[in-house]
Amino acid sequence: MTPHGGDWSEASLAENPAIEHLQKLGWTYVEPSVLDAERPSLKQAVLQTRFLAAIQKLNPWLGPDDAERAAKAITAVDAVTLAEANETIYNRLVHGWSLKAEGDDPGFSRTVRFLDFDDVQNNELVVTRQYRVMGVKKEARPDIVLFVNGLPLVVIECKSPTVAEKWRAEAIKQLRRYQEADDDFRALGAPQLFETVQLVVGTCAEAACYGTVGTPSRFFFEWKDAYPETLDALESRLGTKPKAQDVLIAGLLRPESFLDVVQNFVVFDTENGRTIKKVPRYKQFVAVNRALDRVQNAPGPDERGGVVWHTQGSGKSLTMLWLALKLRRHPRLDNPGLVIVTDRTDLDVQISDTFRTCGFDVVRADSVEDLRAQLRTLGGKTVTTTIQKFQDASGPEPESGRRQKTEVHPVLSEADNVFVMVDEAHRSQYGGLAANLRHALPNACLFGFTGTPIDKKDRSTLQTFGPYIDKYTIEQAVADGATVPIFYESRLPDVSIAGSNLDALFDAYFADRTDEERAAIKKRYATEAAVAAAPRRIETICLDIIQHYRSAILPNGFKAQVVCASREVAVQYKETLDRLNAPESALILSLQHNDEERLVKATPSEDKQRQYIDAFKEPGKGPYLLIVCDKLLTGFDAPIEQVIYLDKPLKEHTLLQAIARTNRRAEGKTYGLIVDYWGVSTDLQDALSVFMSTDVQGSMLPKMSELPRLQMRHAAAMRFFQKVADKEDLNACVEILEPEDVREGFNQAFRSFSKSMDMVLPDRVALPYQDDLKWLGKIRAAAKARFRDDQLDLSGCGAKVRALIENAVTADGIQILVKEVSLFSKEFEEKLDRLKTDEAKASEMEHAIKHEIHVHLDQNPAFYESLRERLEALLQKRREERITSAQLLLEFQKLRKEAEEPHKAAEGLGLDETAFAIYGVLQKSGASVVGEGDVQKSLATVIGEQVRQYTGIVDWHRKEHLQKEMRSDIKKALREHRVGAKEAGDLAREVVDLAKARFRS
Repeated sequence: MTPHGGDWSEASLAENPAIEHLQKLGWTYVEPSVLDAERPSLKQAVLQTRFLAAIQKLNPWLGPDDAERAAKAITAVDAVTLAEANETIYNRLVHGWSLKAEGDDPGFSRTVRFLDFDDVQNNELVVTRQYRVMGVKKEARPDIVLFVNGLPLVVIECKSPTVAEKWRAEAIKQLRRYQEADDDFRALGAPQLFETVQLVVGTCAEAACYGTVGTPSRFFFEWKDAYPETLDALESRLGTKPKAQDVLIAGLLRPESFLDVVQNFVVFDTENGRTIKKVPRYKQFVAVNRALDRVQNAPGPDERGGVVWHTQGSGKSLTMLWLALKLRRHPRLDNPGLVIVTDRTDLDVQISDTFRTCGFDVVRADSVEDLRAQLRTLGGKTVTTTIQKFQDASGPEPESGRRQKTEVHPVLSEADNVFVMVDEAHRSQYGGLAANLRHALPNACLFGFTGTPIDKKDRSTLQTFGPYIDKYTIEQAVADGATVPIFYESRLPDVSIAGSNLDALFDAYFADRTDEERAAIKKRYATEAAVAAAPRRIETICLDIIQHYRSAILPNGFKAQVVCASREVAVQYKETLDRLNAPESALILSLQHNDEERLVKATPSEDKQRQYIDAFKEPGKGPYLLIVCDKLLTGFDAPIEQVIYLDKPLKEHTLLQAIARTNRRAEGKTYGLIVDYWGVSTDLQDALSVFMSTDVQGSMLPKMSELPRLQMRHAAAMRFFQKVADKEDLNACVEILEPEDVREGFNQAFRSFSKSMDMVLPDRVALPYQDDLKWLGKIRAAAKARFRDDQLDLSGCGAKVRALIENAVTADGIQILVKEVSLFSKEFEEKLDRLKTDEAKASEMEHAIKHEIHVHLDQNPAFYESLRERLEALLQKRREERITSAQLLLEFQKLRKEAEEPHKAAEGLGLDETAFAIYGVLQKSGASVVGEGDVQKSLATVIGEQVRQYTGIVDWHRKEHLQKEMRSDIKKALREHRVGAKEAGDLAREVVDLAKARFRS
């Protein structure tokens, strides 16, 4: 049949292919009329006869009456809401239901199974179409329903791909109406159908998405992996290139995968007092199962682990939870012990809370001693801890004249069914503490989880845990809708020196110092950080934050963090924002011993900070700004946060983790934003280039190949002190290094030894060298202090210099480096003047011209298209190095002048600007207008007058009948000039679009 006569309905394009594919995977098709005949009423969603038969098959010890009682545990749940019923039924389906059968002894009960998760084919798997369930007023009639043992567990709604992008909204709306998920749908669906349902799917064949009961529209996702089948194998099996629907069915609705999801990948999480049902995204499912596959099939016990790199905000904590769940349930692992390790207390709390709210019994180690006690009796427990608790225990006071030997960390469990999951597994984890972890649990399997990529220089991560198990990059997460894209905006304070230049002031303050000392003072204290702490600079930034937040972020209900360079600067930000009546803010800082009184008084208590953080996560409730230094930059999950105001130098992993605070999805949130007041753009580009790189493994050597070198370098460093009789005599050790050439030789040996230690740790073979490394480090520090290597006595200068900078620095507004400034504004001229090189100025003008063309292209397509073509030609000349940056800048200035004055080009032709734009449309189209030139100008003037007759009418652009009349008049004028009918129609539409761009109000 030809395409013009083909059947392009949802049944032929989506529903039928889906059913055929499901049958190939093991689902048995049964006509809906057969199933309807089995039900006493269309109000009953469960296929009761089939369900009872399955119960007795899976539980042969049950009699008919007991089977009826067991069935009611699923079909007659006492619940107020659909969500409550669904959670209760889910728990009974997965964990079974305790029943005392007739004839059993008092106090004895057995667990009834409703599904066979061990042998999938021992279940009855049925697929049907157009399955009707009657609600209060209307019936639900899903296109496809999947039953397991008579229970409807999957509902699929199909749409035709010919409805284009509407398919998704229509499918999800219908699924939510069936559930009566919104007030507008009350009494219009059949919610009893969904009491047992675990997945709902919308599809149009070309695209597909899924969710679960109660899932809001924005949290429906695609399933993009056919795992365990490869896409190539799927294509071979289907005989055609797989569509999105094919991939979802193969990966998610294959019976084995589906029941795996039901048993091991569903959680009921609590958010803001509400219970949320969550199912996995495809990457979480794949990563967990690949990890399990490696555990079961690794060639040796040391090759069971690996690294899961899933980008920040993509659900790493839940991936860890689901891996823990599968490990715990795996029969061959004999109820394993699980240890969850983080490197920060707040992450430890977050992970523990996630596991607990999802029903896990978690023990959180609260001290070194408690951790050791828990690991000695790990059994089937789940223990969470920070890596810092794997420290050495305190030994006795050192005896006089003897160097204390640090206690070797004890072995706490030699069991091989211990699994350690390390969160944020990158370089910070790999020192002596991680080596102690290895020593404490020598036969454990280690999994590393990270939200940031592994740096090419970081050899420790993959060597410690093993090869990658799965990767999920930031591009994939954004493309999947798992996270929102992050945008970057640089807004650098334009600082200058008040009254004099800094060098002259330094010379006046430190006239009594030598030139070398003055240079050293500047290097140490006249730093960028000191300038950045100037009160007037901070005040200028705070004013900008207030204006930006109130105008761009607060109206949409989102919140922000202000990230400061130090805790003292954070206090200054808080005081300044309060003085300027900013939206409510809260200071989130850690205190340390001997902190200054100002810092102590300004910092809220830990309990108060937790209250602020909880309130920050709630919409419409202050605080709206959290002011931080180091806290909340990693592991903090607050979807309501949209922007980070960054006034701190951050690099690599820390920078990536910080900016990812803004990438969580929330209702109405389409992007996250980094507003940079420090100038980290280069670091950001470097970090993102690492993040996007697929070549993260580099050219690594096996770790153990470094051991002989470590031994050699250790011996070389220790050899300097072999003649010192008492190794605890620090003075004697330092005296050995008095000759400059000896010190230089020792420094070189120490650096080499440290480098080898860094490469080998945390492997246990490095533990014997740790004490010597610490000892040598103390000697080196003492030698530097005594001999003043590369260091001058600058004591007492710091406070003077800080005071000097505070009085000398003034802030003259915010220089916006990335955000566009109008090409024709005074601010643009000023901005250009501040840029130093012709290349920098040309680059700035290039982007400004491009922006101007983009903004005005619809208003005068021909004119601005011509400018764009000329701009591209100039850039191509520059790329080919046929013109210099200075020449390019001159040409850009000419182009800018033209872009600024389209009216002059119009006046040159004797046209007003509207007629000029229409004239350009006529010329660009190549319409065969008799006489061309003057005739086209005359025609453009006539059409321009016709356009103005309509654009003067209020809301004309919203009234289709007026636009239709306008097109008719324009077409008539064109036809009078012998323009063909089709050509005239196209031109009329184009002119009306132009009019909308120019006159819409």
